[in-house]
Amino acid sequence: MWLGEPPEGEQNPHSRNPYGGNPYGGRRAKAVAVAAAAAVIAAVGVTGSLLLDGHKADNADGGSRNTKASASAPHSATATATASGKPGGGATERPTVPGWKVVVNPEWGTAFDVPPDWDVKPPGMMFGFEDSKVDYSDPKNWGKVVIIMSAPAVLQENWCLSDDNNDGRMGSTALAAAGTKGAKGARSTGDAALSQAERWVYGGYTQPDRKSIVSDRTAKPYTTKSGVRGSIAWARSRNTPQKGKCASDGKAITFGFRNSAGGLVAWNLFGATGVRDELPDSTIMKILSTVRLHGKPKGS
Repeated sequence: MWLGEPPEGEQNPHSRNPYGGNPYGGRRAKAVAVAAAAAVIAAVGVTGSLLLDGHKADNADGGSRNTKASASAPHSATATATASGKPGGGATERPTVPGWKVVVNPEWGTAFDVPPDWDVKPPGMMFGFEDSKVDYSDPKNWGKVVIIMSAPAVLQENWCLSDDNNDGRMGSTALAAAGTKGAKGARSTGDAALSQAERWVYGGYTQPDRKSIVSDRTAKPYTTKSGVRGSIAWARSRNTPQKGKCASDGKAITFGFRNSAGGLVAWNLFGATGVRDELPDSTIMKILSTVRLHGKPKGS
Protein backbone atom coordinates (compact mmCIF):
# COMPACT_ATOMS: atom_id res chain seq x y z
CA MET A 1 0.00 0.00 0.00
CA TRP A 2 1.36 3.43 -0.71
CA LEU A 3 0.38 7.01 -0.36
CA GLY A 4 1.94 9.84 -2.30
CA GLU A 5 1.54 13.35 -3.56
CA PRO A 6 2.63 14.54 -7.03
CA PRO A 7 5.40 17.13 -7.13
CA GLU A 8 4.88 20.38 -8.99
CA GLY A 9 6.66 20.54 -12.33
CA GLU A 10 8.19 17.08 -12.14
CA GLN A 11 7.79 15.18 -15.41
CA ASN A 12 9.31 11.86 -14.36
CA PRO A 13 10.16 11.41 -10.68
CA HIS A 14 12.01 8.17 -11.39
CA SER A 15 14.37 9.85 -13.82
CA ARG A 16 16.37 11.31 -10.94
CA ASN A 17 16.13 8.65 -8.28
CA PRO A 18 19.01 9.61 -5.93
CA TYR A 19 19.15 6.15 -4.42
CA GLY A 20 19.52 4.10 -7.57
CA GLY A 21 18.40 0.51 -8.05
CA ASN A 22 14.91 -0.55 -7.07
CA PRO A 23 12.96 2.59 -6.08
CA TYR A 24 10.42 0.46 -4.28
CA GLY A 25 12.99 -0.97 -1.91
CA GLY A 26 11.88 -4.57 -2.36
CA ARG A 27 9.42 -6.76 -4.22
CA ARG A 28 6.57 -6.64 -1.75
CA ALA A 29 3.30 -4.79 -1.31
CA LYS A 30 3.80 -1.88 1.03
CA ALA A 31 2.42 1.46 2.13
CA VAL A 32 4.41 4.62 1.76
CA ALA A 33 3.45 8.12 2.85
CA VAL A 34 5.55 10.75 1.14
CA ALA A 35 5.76 14.51 1.01
CA ALA A 36 5.50 16.46 -2.24
CA ALA A 37 9.20 16.27 -3.02
CA ALA A 38 10.41 14.66 -6.23
CA ALA A 39 13.46 13.08 -4.64
CA VAL A 40 11.41 11.45 -1.88
CA ILE A 41 8.82 10.23 -4.35
CA ALA A 42 11.53 8.76 -6.54
CA ALA A 43 13.11 7.04 -3.58
CA VAL A 44 9.96 5.19 -2.60
CA GLY A 45 8.90 4.54 -6.16
CA VAL A 46 5.66 6.48 -6.45
CA THR A 47 5.14 6.41 -10.19
CA GLY A 48 5.08 9.60 -12.21
CA SER A 49 2.60 8.17 -14.71
CA LEU A 50 0.12 7.70 -11.89
CA LEU A 51 0.74 10.68 -9.70
CA LEU A 52 1.43 13.40 -12.23
CA ASP A 53 -2.03 12.90 -13.67
CA GLY A 54 -4.44 12.14 -10.85
CA HIS A 55 -7.36 11.92 -13.26
CA LYS A 56 -5.75 9.06 -15.16
CA ALA A 57 -4.34 7.53 -12.01
CA ASP A 58 -7.60 6.85 -10.23
CA ASN A 59 -10.05 6.99 -13.11
CA ALA A 60 -10.11 3.41 -14.34
CA ASP A 61 -12.28 0.93 -12.48
CA GLY A 62 -9.16 -1.01 -11.67
CA GLY A 63 -8.51 -3.29 -14.61
CA SER A 64 -8.32 -7.06 -14.43
CA ARG A 65 -9.64 -8.83 -11.37
CA ASN A 66 -7.01 -11.52 -11.99
CA THR A 67 -3.89 -9.53 -11.11
CA LYS A 68 -1.17 -11.92 -9.91
CA ALA A 69 1.25 -11.27 -7.08
CA SER A 70 3.68 -13.17 -4.91
CA ALA A 71 3.30 -13.71 -1.17
CA SER A 72 4.78 -10.90 0.87
CA ALA A 73 4.28 -8.69 3.87
CA PRO A 74 0.82 -7.16 3.44
CA HIS A 75 1.81 -3.51 3.63
CA SER A 76 4.51 -1.43 5.24
CA ALA A 77 5.35 2.25 5.16
CA THR A 78 7.48 5.18 6.03
CA ALA A 79 5.06 7.89 7.05
CA THR A 80 6.47 11.34 6.30
CA ALA A 81 3.45 13.32 5.14
CA THR A 82 1.01 15.09 7.40
CA ALA A 83 -2.47 16.31 6.57
CA SER A 84 -3.73 19.83 6.87
CA GLY A 85 -5.81 20.53 9.93
CA LYS A 86 -8.47 21.90 7.63
CA PRO A 87 -11.04 19.55 6.10
CA GLY A 88 -10.07 18.12 2.74
CA GLY A 89 -6.62 19.68 3.00
CA GLY A 90 -8.02 23.21 2.97
CA ALA A 91 -11.74 22.96 2.26
CA THR A 92 -14.09 25.02 4.43
CA GLU A 93 -17.31 23.04 4.14
CA ARG A 94 -19.00 22.14 7.40
CA PRO A 95 -19.44 18.44 8.17
CA THR A 96 -22.92 16.95 8.15
CA VAL A 97 -22.07 15.07 11.34
CA PRO A 98 -21.21 17.50 14.18
CA GLY A 99 -17.62 17.12 15.33
CA TRP A 100 -16.52 15.09 12.30
CA LYS A 101 -14.09 16.15 9.55
CA VAL A 102 -14.90 16.82 5.90
CA VAL A 103 -13.01 15.03 3.11
CA VAL A 104 -13.30 16.77 -0.27
CA ASN A 105 -12.19 15.38 -3.63
CA PRO A 106 -12.37 18.23 -6.18
CA GLU A 107 -11.18 15.90 -8.95
CA TRP A 108 -14.40 13.90 -8.80
CA GLY A 109 -16.70 16.46 -7.17
CA THR A 110 -17.39 14.48 -4.01
CA ALA A 111 -17.25 14.92 -0.25
CA PHE A 112 -17.84 12.82 2.85
CA ASP A 113 -17.28 13.04 6.59
CA VAL A 114 -15.06 10.98 8.90
CA PRO A 115 -14.82 10.81 12.72
CA PRO A 116 -12.42 13.23 14.42
CA ASP A 117 -9.68 10.64 14.98
CA TRP A 118 -9.18 10.17 11.23
CA ASP A 119 -6.34 11.94 9.40
CA VAL A 120 -7.61 13.85 6.36
CA LYS A 121 -4.91 13.97 3.68
CA PRO A 122 -4.61 16.74 1.05
CA PRO A 123 -6.80 16.23 -2.06
CA GLY A 124 -3.75 15.71 -4.28
CA MET A 125 -2.61 12.63 -2.41
CA MET A 126 -3.07 9.12 -3.78
CA PHE A 127 -3.51 5.93 -1.78
CA GLY A 128 -3.31 2.42 -3.18
CA PHE A 129 -1.73 -1.02 -3.23
CA GLU A 130 1.30 -2.19 -5.16
CA ASP A 131 1.38 -5.53 -6.91
CA SER A 132 3.78 -7.53 -4.74
CA LYS A 133 5.01 -9.65 -7.65
CA VAL A 134 6.08 -6.75 -9.82
CA ASP A 135 9.80 -6.01 -10.06
CA TYR A 136 9.83 -2.24 -9.71
CA SER A 137 13.55 -2.03 -10.47
CA ASP A 138 12.46 -2.37 -14.11
CA PRO A 139 11.23 1.02 -15.37
CA LYS A 140 8.73 -0.75 -17.62
CA ASN A 141 6.83 -1.80 -14.50
CA TRP A 142 6.50 1.65 -12.96
CA GLY A 143 2.82 2.48 -12.72
CA LYS A 144 1.58 -1.08 -12.20
CA VAL A 145 -0.60 -1.17 -9.11
CA VAL A 146 -3.56 -3.23 -7.98
CA ILE A 147 -5.82 -0.27 -7.22
CA ILE A 148 -5.57 3.38 -6.20
CA MET A 149 -7.78 6.23 -4.97
CA SER A 150 -7.28 9.93 -4.30
CA ALA A 151 -8.00 12.49 -1.55
CA PRO A 152 -7.90 9.82 1.18
CA ALA A 153 -8.65 9.90 4.88
CA VAL A 154 -6.69 7.44 7.03
CA LEU A 155 -7.44 5.91 10.42
CA GLN A 156 -4.40 5.18 12.60
CA GLU A 157 -1.77 5.42 9.88
CA ASN A 158 0.81 3.85 12.24
CA TRP A 159 -1.54 1.22 13.62
CA CYS A 160 1.05 -1.54 13.20
CA LEU A 161 4.83 -1.19 12.80
CA SER A 162 7.06 -3.92 11.39
CA ASP A 163 10.18 -4.77 9.40
CA ASP A 164 9.09 -8.10 7.98
CA ASN A 165 11.78 -8.29 5.29
CA ASN A 166 14.56 -7.26 7.68
CA ASP A 167 15.81 -4.43 5.48
CA GLY A 168 16.31 -2.14 8.47
CA ARG A 169 13.38 0.12 7.62
CA MET A 170 10.40 0.04 9.93
CA GLY A 171 7.10 0.17 8.07
CA SER A 172 3.66 1.20 9.22
CA THR A 173 0.28 -0.29 8.40
CA ALA A 174 -2.89 1.77 8.59
CA LEU A 175 -5.98 0.41 10.30
CA ALA A 176 -8.37 1.74 7.66
CA ALA A 177 -8.64 4.29 4.85
CA ALA A 178 -11.33 5.81 2.64
CA GLY A 179 -11.37 7.86 -0.53
CA THR A 180 -12.84 8.31 -3.99
CA LYS A 181 -11.71 7.22 -7.44
CA GLY A 182 -12.99 7.30 -10.97
CA ALA A 183 -14.78 4.34 -12.48
CA LYS A 184 -14.12 4.75 -16.18
CA GLY A 185 -15.02 1.56 -17.98
CA ALA A 186 -17.77 0.60 -15.56
CA ARG A 187 -21.17 0.10 -17.19
CA SER A 188 -23.29 1.07 -14.21
CA THR A 189 -23.09 2.07 -10.56
CA GLY A 190 -23.39 -1.59 -9.63
CA ASP A 191 -20.56 -2.54 -11.96
CA ALA A 192 -18.39 0.20 -10.44
CA ALA A 193 -19.01 -1.17 -6.95
CA LEU A 194 -18.46 -4.83 -7.80
CA SER A 195 -15.30 -4.19 -9.83
CA GLN A 196 -13.48 -2.40 -7.01
CA ALA A 197 -14.45 -3.77 -3.59
CA GLU A 198 -12.72 -7.13 -4.04
CA ARG A 199 -9.49 -5.57 -5.30
CA TRP A 200 -9.06 -3.49 -2.16
CA VAL A 201 -9.15 -6.66 -0.07
CA TYR A 202 -6.88 -8.50 -2.48
CA GLY A 203 -4.36 -5.66 -2.71
CA GLY A 204 -4.10 -5.06 1.01
CA TYR A 205 -4.75 -8.38 2.71
CA THR A 206 -4.57 -11.53 0.58
CA GLN A 207 -1.98 -11.21 -2.21
CA PRO A 208 -1.40 -13.53 -4.01
CA ASP A 209 -4.46 -15.50 -2.89
CA ARG A 210 -8.02 -14.89 -4.08
CA LYS A 211 -9.70 -17.96 -2.63
CA SER A 212 -9.84 -16.38 0.82
CA ILE A 213 -11.94 -13.47 -0.48
CA VAL A 214 -15.72 -13.54 -0.15
CA SER A 215 -17.47 -10.78 -2.07
CA ASP A 216 -20.99 -9.81 -3.06
CA ARG A 217 -22.14 -11.29 -6.32
CA THR A 218 -24.60 -8.49 -6.94
CA ALA A 219 -24.54 -4.87 -5.86
CA LYS A 220 -27.33 -3.45 -3.72
CA PRO A 221 -29.09 -0.10 -4.24
CA TYR A 222 -28.11 2.56 -1.74
CA THR A 223 -29.01 6.22 -1.20
CA THR A 224 -26.97 8.54 1.01
CA LYS A 225 -28.54 11.07 3.37
CA SER A 226 -27.98 13.82 0.82
CA GLY A 227 -29.94 11.88 -1.79
CA VAL A 228 -27.07 10.47 -3.86
CA ARG A 229 -28.27 7.21 -5.38
CA GLY A 230 -26.03 4.37 -6.39
CA SER A 231 -24.97 0.84 -5.54
CA ILE A 232 -22.83 -0.77 -2.84
CA ALA A 233 -20.83 -3.99 -2.70
CA TRP A 234 -18.81 -5.60 0.10
CA ALA A 235 -15.78 -7.88 0.04
CA ARG A 236 -14.08 -9.63 2.98
CA SER A 237 -11.25 -12.08 3.46
CA ARG A 238 -11.15 -15.14 5.69
CA ASN A 239 -7.93 -16.84 6.79
CA THR A 240 -5.63 -14.82 4.57
CA PRO A 241 -2.39 -16.64 3.74
CA GLN A 242 -0.29 -13.52 4.21
CA LYS A 243 2.29 -13.68 6.99
CA GLY A 244 4.00 -11.08 9.13
CA LYS A 245 3.46 -9.05 12.25
CA CYS A 246 0.92 -6.73 10.60
CA ALA A 247 -0.90 -9.34 8.51
CA SER A 248 -4.65 -9.58 9.07
CA ASP A 249 -7.84 -10.25 7.21
CA GLY A 250 -9.57 -7.28 5.68
CA LYS A 251 -12.84 -5.89 4.42
CA ALA A 252 -13.86 -3.24 1.91
CA ILE A 253 -17.02 -1.54 0.72
CA THR A 254 -17.45 0.39 -2.51
CA PHE A 255 -20.28 2.81 -3.34
CA GLY A 256 -20.68 3.42 -7.07
CA PHE A 257 -22.60 6.54 -8.14
CA ARG A 258 -22.62 9.41 -10.62
CA ASN A 259 -21.25 12.86 -9.87
CA SER A 260 -22.81 16.14 -11.00
CA ALA A 261 -21.20 15.78 -14.44
CA GLY A 262 -22.76 12.35 -14.93
CA GLY A 263 -19.45 10.53 -14.56
CA LEU A 264 -19.27 7.22 -12.75
CA VAL A 265 -17.20 7.40 -9.57
CA ALA A 266 -16.64 5.09 -6.63
CA TRP A 267 -16.23 5.83 -2.94
CA ASN A 268 -14.13 3.18 -1.19
CA LEU A 269 -13.34 2.23 2.39
CA PHE A 270 -11.18 -0.68 3.52
CA GLY A 271 -9.85 -1.83 6.87
CA ALA A 272 -8.38 -4.67 8.87
CA THR A 273 -10.70 -7.28 10.37
CA GLY A 274 -10.39 -9.69 13.27
CA VAL A 275 -8.26 -7.20 15.20
CA ARG A 276 -8.90 -5.47 18.50
CA ASP A 277 -9.36 -2.02 16.95
CA GLU A 278 -11.41 -3.14 13.95
CA LEU A 279 -13.56 -0.36 12.50
CA PRO A 280 -17.18 -1.46 13.08
CA ASP A 281 -19.47 -1.91 10.10
CA SER A 282 -21.93 0.45 11.79
CA THR A 283 -19.33 3.25 11.71
CA ILE A 284 -18.49 2.44 8.11
CA MET A 285 -22.13 2.77 7.12
CA LYS A 286 -22.41 6.06 9.01
CA ILE A 287 -19.41 7.41 7.09
CA LEU A 288 -20.90 6.14 3.83
CA SER A 289 -24.19 7.87 4.57
CA THR A 290 -22.42 11.25 4.45
CA VAL A 291 -21.16 10.86 0.86
CA ARG A 292 -22.39 13.78 -1.24
CA LEU A 293 -21.71 15.71 -4.42
CA HIS A 294 -19.42 18.70 -4.08
CA GLY A 295 -19.07 21.30 -6.80
CA LYS A 296 -18.13 20.76 -10.42
CA PRO A 297 -15.74 17.84 -10.82
CA LYS A 298 -12.44 18.53 -12.56
CA GLY A 299 -11.96 14.99 -13.73
CA SER A 300 -15.09 14.39 -15.81
